[in-house]
Amino acid sequence: MSEYENDTHSLIVGYILWIFGILGAHRFYFGKPISGTIYFFTFGLFGIGWIVDLFLMPSLERGAERRYKQGYLDYTVGWILLTFVGIFGIHRFYMGKWLSGALYLLSGGVFLIGIVYDFWTLNDQISEENTA
Repeated sequence: MSEYENDTHSLIVGYILWIFGILGAHRFYFGKPISGTIYFFTFGLFGIGWIVDLFLMPSLERGAERRYKQGYLDYTVGWILLTFVGIFGIHRFYMGKWLSGALYLLSGGVFLIGIVYDFWTLNDQISEENTA
């Protein structure tokens, strides 16, 4: 690993999410929310982009590691919490955002709109917390 790279995102987790990549999960994880959204609505660019991403995965990981800051919060933990229990705000509690975590808990992830917002911004939120 060079001095310019962090160990922020896991390539193994990326490949696991790639299995669900037809819905853009791996793209969101590696900080590509626009293409993640496109993949979600087009089923991985009709399956073609999904297959191409099998070979692009190491590049996506390197890009995420250059862009996001390593620190006390783990990106993979944050993404697992958002993906599986995000509606309860557990990922927000993990980041120390107690007020919004409680709001998510009481409102179903602020009526799911907050969940969509967090899929777009979780990497940036964690990176910001790691540099604070």
